[in-house]
Amino acid sequence: MTAKGRLFLLFLLVCSASLFSQDFNSPGDPRELAAALVKNMSDEEALAQTFMFGWTGAAPSPLIMEWIRERSIGGVKVFGWNAQNLETLAAAIGTMQKASVAGRQKIPLLSATDQEGGMVRHIKDRTSDTPGNRAIGAGAFPADAYKAGYYIGRELALLGINMNFAPVVDIATVKDSVLLGTRTFGDNPVETGLLGTAFMKGLSAAGVIATAKHFPGHGGTNLDSHGTLPRIDADEKLLWERELIPYRMMSKSGLPAVMSGHLAFPRTPAGGNPASLSPWFLRDLLRNRIGFDGMVITDDLRMYGAFLTTGSFARTAREALLAGNDMLLVSSTPALNDEMWTSLLALMKSEPAFRTRVREAAERVLRTKLIHLRGSGAVPLFPDINRVRNEIPDPQSSAFFLDLAARSLTVIKQDRALSSAAAGRVLLAGSYGDFFTAGRRAYPGAVTYSYEENPSAAVLTAMAANADTVILCLKNREDMRLLESLRALNKRAAVLFVSSFVDEDHLRYAVNNSWIHSAAALYSTSLQSFTAGFSFLQGSLLNVSGNGR
Repeated sequence: MTAKGRLFLLFLLVCSASLFSQDFNSPGDPRELAAALVKNMSDEEALAQTFMFGWTGAAPSPLIMEWIRERSIGGVKVFGWNAQNLETLAAAIGTMQKASVAGRQKIPLLSATDQEGGMVRHIKDRTSDTPGNRAIGAGAFPADAYKAGYYIGRELALLGINMNFAPVVDIATVKDSVLLGTRTFGDNPVETGLLGTAFMKGLSAAGVIATAKHFPGHGGTNLDSHGTLPRIDADEKLLWERELIPYRMMSKSGLPAVMSGHLAFPRTPAGGNPASLSPWFLRDLLRNRIGFDGMVITDDLRMYGAFLTTGSFARTAREALLAGNDMLLVSSTPALNDEMWTSLLALMKSEPAFRTRVREAAERVLRTKLIHLRGSGAVPLFPDINRVRNEIPDPQSSAFFLDLAARSLTVIKQDRALSSAAAGRVLLAGSYGDFFTAGRRAYPGAVTYSYEENPSAAVLTAMAANADTVILCLKNREDMRLLESLRALNKRAAVLFVSSFVDEDHLRYAVNNSWIHSAAALYSTSLQSFTAGFSFLQGSLLNVSGNGR
């Protein structure tokens, strides 16, 4: 071999060694490094990056640790059962990340949860109990959405949670939706897009990856896709002009991730298949027409809406990946050699097109990690337990969310302020603990009627006979009969509505009945919202927030 040949061979060896030694911490453009890392992966390693599992218990289960150490899965999902204690949760996240980055390519986990604000808050304990999206939508100030995302994200970042399955950007076209309720910003697609974009930017400022959901839109049904496959009567044109507007807007603003929903739209080319398993929805519409370039993750594959179509978790997983999802979310941890794993791995060996799709998905997952999990602004992989103990909840966030609650309150009617003296003997009737907490603060001597389901009008009227003022917390249409039962007593009544929408029937009823003294819509059952509601009743809302209305 000539000297020139030996030099060329040495050059090839150096380049090969450099490529082979690359890991997650190597310098380089995220797209190029992601491609290089996947090229150097075995089929098992690439497939594992497309999995995100939940686990049982507070500490990491032995099974989830096996998946991390032996298979190098792509992510873990925190549910409420994992998050009873913040310090324990933070330690668990650190333990799992330590095992993950000890792998051959030093790739960290995506650690995700559902911390939407309002009624869905998987991590409780001391985290902020916020008014939620419908309250933000009532005011429709993008700054409120940004700050809500930021403060929620800042708490998640302290815990080591680097991905949030929020914001919900479904359009509330069915106003009595069991699943969504106050989780939506409202029924205006453009406002939802603006507020969703602002919430996303707030999470990003805290270092957390936002995930818009539930693509293409869960708002057109009152059915719950956890237990059935909703079929929504909307064609492609209607979806494009309504449900998809938030995704179109957010994609142009750098949306990093989308969650695909287990929802069928029979009037579209997808037919009866769930959008989560439909190439038309995820490739043709989301990727090609909208131009979304981020990561797509399924809603939980254990949900009946996904399983119903295929009858097998393994087939569901296969269809989900082929449709265009990049990551499979499974709420429980399967056995290490579960059929889902073994069948998908076998398909990678026997079907070149499927193998290519899995590697493409793994590359997109890695690109997301490389963009968001590195650098000074990234969420720490190993949480500082002392900071968790001392900085959650953040006093600034508490002040903001109270301010938001006051600003979002909608006044329906008020004759005059009900101070403690003016209210006289007060009866509080409702089904939320925080309603009574805030109510007793405002009216210390109040008597309470607390109920869960099927409240008794007879019990209420009997108790109301000894009261001068009855203050009710109404959550649905069925509760309206409680209000009507007070008519014959000629008692002073005040109403705080906490449902997602106050419709014309509520408004007309409150305004046209003189015995209803005051009424307001809170859109939330948080303590801050009830505090704002009672401040309104007492005529001191502006003392809670300079922006009360």
